[in-house]
Amino acid sequence: MDFFKEYIDHIKDNKEGYWFKKKLYGWGWTPATWQGWLLTFIYVVLVILASTTIDKSYQEGDFVFAFISPIILITIAFIFIVYVKGEKPSWQWGKDKKEEKKD
Repeated sequence: MDFFKEYIDHIKDNKEGYWFKKKLYGWGWTPATWQGWLLTFIYVVLVILASTTIDKSYQEGDFVFAFISPIILITIAFIFIVYVKGEKPSWQWGKDKKEEKKD
């Protein structure tokens, strides 16, 4: 089976309506609905906007509060929403054995 077809089939098999499905290979999530993609896009835009606030006039300690702290907070919020709206993550390398027997 072609990798991309397998990936698309995995994403489309979303009866529960998860915004994020567990990854087909590895650990973590991948967006599965338009809400998941929108949230991911918003996260990327917020990180880019936070990075535009960097100014060379910052003291070393100010840099942590002006850039690193907002990035950490944005990332924590993103991961929390993904955890709540996503499938339970687990290490996976291809389709589950149970799913293969269904096909």
